[in-house]
Amino acid sequence: MLRITHYLKDLQNPIFKLLPKPKAPVVIWNLIRRCNLTCKHCYSISADKDFPNELSTQQAFKILEDLKQFGVSVLILSGGEPLLRKDIFKISQRAKEMGFYIGLSTNGTLIDENNIENIAKMNYDYVGISLDGIEETHDKFRRLKGAYQSSLNAVRLCRESWIKIGIRFTLTQDNQHDFNAVLNLLETETIDKFYLSHLNYAGRGNKNRKTDVFHQLSRQAMDNIFERAWNGLQNNKNYEFVSGNNDADGVYLLMWVQKHFPEYAKNLEQKLIHWGGNASGINISNIDNLGYVHPDTFWWNYNLGNVKERPFSEIWQDISDPLMAGLKQRPRPLKGRCGKCRFQAICNGNTRVRAYQLTNDFWAEDPGCYLTDEEVL
Repeated sequence: MLRITHYLKDLQNPIFKLLPKPKAPVVIWNLIRRCNLTCKHCYSISADKDFPNELSTQQAFKILEDLKQFGVSVLILSGGEPLLRKDIFKISQRAKEMGFYIGLSTNGTLIDENNIENIAKMNYDYVGISLDGIEETHDKFRRLKGAYQSSLNAVRLCRESWIKIGIRFTLTQDNQHDFNAVLNLLETETIDKFYLSHLNYAGRGNKNRKTDVFHQLSRQAMDNIFERAWNGLQNNKNYEFVSGNNDADGVYLLMWVQKHFPEYAKNLEQKLIHWGGNASGINISNIDNLGYVHPDTFWWNYNLGNVKERPFSEIWQDISDPLMAGLKQRPRPLKGRCGKCRFQAICNGNTRVRAYQLTNDFWAEDPGCYLTDEEVL
C-alpha cells in the first residue's frame, strides 16, 4: 500500500525521517467466506451460503495469542462479509483488549441503525467500505439493486458515530467513468480516506481480466489522485489517499514529484526505497476462513500452511517454500522488464500474482505495470 498523502505531506515539511520497519506483517484475516453479495471482482469467490470447516471462536482466540506474541500489531478483519460471523464482535473485542489496531473491511450493506451502536462500541480504528461507482454502476457490480444506498447509509452512520471511515474503489474499464464522482464523495460525505485498488488477477477478477483498465487509464487515475491529495493539503483538508495492488504507483509518484517539485525528489526517493514496494510475503499476509496462510489476499490458490496445524509465526518464517523464499529475497529473482527495471529498489517487482496468473511463473514481469520501457529501463 502506498500512503500517497503521507509522502506529499512531507513535501510541505521536508524533514528527512524514515518510518521504522514493522516487526511483523499486517494480517488481513478473512474470518468468513459467506457474503450477501456476489461481486464481479471478488478474489475469494464468496457466496451467500455457509462454508464448512471455518475457524471456530476458540481457534480464532488462539490465533490472536500467537499473532500478538509474534509481534503483529495490525489486523484487518475481512470476509466474505465479516459482519455475517455471529462472533465478529467477540473476536473484535478480544483483539482490541490485546492492543491490536483493528480495521473492519465490509461491503457496508449490513450496517444499519440496528447494529451501528455495537459497531461503535468495538472502537474499530478504521472501517473500510467498498464502492464500485455511483448507484447504477455500483449496484451492477455488486449484483444487488439498492446496494449503493445501503453502503452510503453505512458511511453516514459510521461518520455520525465518530468512526474513521474510508471507501475502497477498484478501478476497471467498466467503472472508470464514475471515478471522479466517487472521489467527490470524500467532500460531500466527509469521508476520511480513499483507497484506490488496482484490479488484481485473482478469483472473479481473474475471470474478468479483459475488463482491467488500460495502462494509460491507470496513469490518469494516479495523476488525478496526486493532484487531489496535493490540493487537499494546500487547503487544509484532511483527506487521506492511498493506493494498492500496483507498486509502480510509488515510482510514478516519484516521477510526478520530479516534474512538479524537483527540489524534493531526492528526499522522496530515499523514503520510497525505505518503504520498499511490494510487501507480499514480508509485511503483508493473509489468513483465510479455513485457516490457510497466504502471501497476501490474492494468493488464495497458494497455501503456505494452516494455523490449525502450525502457528502462523512458524509458517510465516518458513522459507523452505520456494515462493516465500523468493518473496523475502532482496532483490527478488525477477525476469523480463521487472528484472531489468532501474526502480526495483522502490517497486520490488510489483504484484507477483498477476505475473503468475498469466505465465505460471512467479518471477515473470508484471503485466500490470503501466510504466513505459523508456521510463524504467
